[in-house]
Amino acid sequence: MADVTLNRSAAVEAARGDAQGKAANPASPRKLSRGMLCSLPVLLTLLLGFVAPLATVAAYAFATPRSFDVFRSFTLENFETIFDPANTVWTSFVWSLALATATVVLLAIIAYPIAWGLARVFGRWAGFVSVLFVFPLFVSENVRLYGWSLFFIKNGVLDGALKLIGMAGPDVLYTPGATLFGMVYVYLPFMLFPMVLGLAMVPKELVEAARDLGASRLMIWREIELPLAMPGIMIGMLLTFVLAVGAVAESKILGGQSVIVATHDIEIAFTYAQNWPLGSALALILTVIVGVLSLVAISRLDLDRILGRR
Repeated sequence: MADVTLNRSAAVEAARGDAQGKAANPASPRKLSRGMLCSLPVLLTLLLGFVAPLATVAAYAFATPRSFDVFRSFTLENFETIFDPANTVWTSFVWSLALATATVVLLAIIAYPIAWGLARVFGRWAGFVSVLFVFPLFVSENVRLYGWSLFFIKNGVLDGALKLIGMAGPDVLYTPGATLFGMVYVYLPFMLFPMVLGLAMVPKELVEAARDLGASRLMIWREIELPLAMPGIMIGMLLTFVLAVGAVAESKILGGQSVIVATHDIEIAFTYAQNWPLGSALALILTVIVGVLSLVAISRLDLDRILGRR
């Protein structure tokens, strides 16, 4: 018994000594946790690929116009130029946001029946149907858009086919409608697959139980399927909106610049005008607008449920 007591006393004294040693040397280096070590590659990627370019753009936005005095000057002249009542650059932001919103609304209507079929109806054919929507992504976006341009152009595929039966093709190319069509076509997969994920999260047993209790198909959709699938639908809408706001190829190739979008003004400022500070200010404003809208949308998402944490 005495030996046990001595061993316990020695252990207590050793613990006290360690504690006093740590207190005496508070500047001793602390080891990073395993979670922090595992997240370092992601953190470095975000810092180099996202934070650093964004910080550079923000710095250029406050530089002297038509100069490269980044980090050496500070002025609000670029923003004063943008918000000048005589400047009509705000119309490009309106067109970008309007076309992106219209794209999201149309794709939500178009993609939902397809997503529901992939999640509930197609069964073993769902993989094949998914490949049909994924395959165009392996082809350059510009190549696909030029293909549609050849399809709609005067004396092109559509016009030539209609002339064979004595009809004239519609004049749809180089219009805002053609731009919207191109955006809906390009961003369909980005709306479709998150929506499929959301619908796959709806338990089939819950739907069957509601049906057995006498609920109509409309009631099941409104009260069960839509609320439970909403996280996936919201992710698809958010992803599509962010991508559509930054679209520029559709307005150039199919729209013929019948409307000028914000990204086109940014491109002109960085290239032909060689006014990097003004282009950075435009890009920063667009980033803030999209960021605020994205944060509002994300705040309505239950990310823990989507990730399966509860």
